[in-house]
Amino acid sequence: MAEQSGNGESTFTVIVAATANLGIAVAKAVAGVVSGSSAMLSEAAHSLADTVTEVMLLTALKRSGKPADEDHPVGYAGERYVWAMLAAVATFVGGAVFSIYDGIHTLSQGEEPGDPLISYIVLGVAFLLEGFSLRTGVKQVKAEAERARAPFARYLRLMPDTTVKAVVMEDSAALAGLMLAAGGLLGVQITGSGVWDGVASILIGCLLVYVAWVLGRSNAELLIGRPLPRTMRKEVREELLSVPHIVDVLDLTTLIQGPGEVLIAAKVDFRDVASAAQVEWACEDAEQQLRERFPQIRRVYLDLTPGVARRRDGREG
Repeated sequence: MAEQSGNGESTFTVIVAATANLGIAVAKAVAGVVSGSSAMLSEAAHSLADTVTEVMLLTALKRSGKPADEDHPVGYAGERYVWAMLAAVATFVGGAVFSIYDGIHTLSQGEEPGDPLISYIVLGVAFLLEGFSLRTGVKQVKAEAERARAPFARYLRLMPDTTVKAVVMEDSAALAGLMLAAGGLLGVQITGSGVWDGVASILIGCLLVYVAWVLGRSNAELLIGRPLPRTMRKEVREELLSVPHIVDVLDLTTLIQGPGEVLIAAKVDFRDVASAAQVEWACEDAEQQLRERFPQIRRVYLDLTPGVARRRDGREG
């Protein structure tokens, strides 16, 4: 139920962002043509890329929510990161490349400035819509960070739900891009030179390159396999050691499989005098305690392994 609730919250956040960006992209494109501003056209490409990105993120949320089956025994949660990675590529290709190209073209060929009034109006409306979308994403991240008892900035950097992270980062970049576009328009008005507009367009492209790189790296880490943070791994080890009959955790592996889905595998040493029944119940207790303390833990695998001294004594015997 917790995962379904989180998925629903993430879906709402992405839909809000996609709806806002689609309308903004059309308005920016019209304003860019009317005003002759390359920065506005770059911003239109930025918003269009964000819209495509969010369609991919919605696909990620839908496909990753499918239940486990015989062919996918641990579920489809990892598919979220595949689509989120493709979304990062779309941000780079659809937004960054066009913005940098358009800026360089403006610097080399020049442009005829038109009436900037419509551009300023569109930028103002876009700023409000992007701000609302960003507020929705930040609100979700804050709530999740509080549940995880983690600082906001650290949780955003390490959060396993990269769909929401993408929305927050893209909306933040969008607000920064709007200010750059406004600065470019103002520079053209004051100086009469289109250089300011071209520079603003290139800076918007560089901003999108950074966003795409950060999102791509985050998804790559999770696709390769990222463990729980060090503090949480320490808490998992302590929880295992608190179970009766467990005397040592010889090896601990944690793996984030998706938002709200963590796998725990550990080599555990039990008391020498523990009976088979006691070991079985200790394994059950360990899994129950871990899930109660960390609801995101879905799978726990314990490997009964003798400690170093027992292995040495066994070989000598």
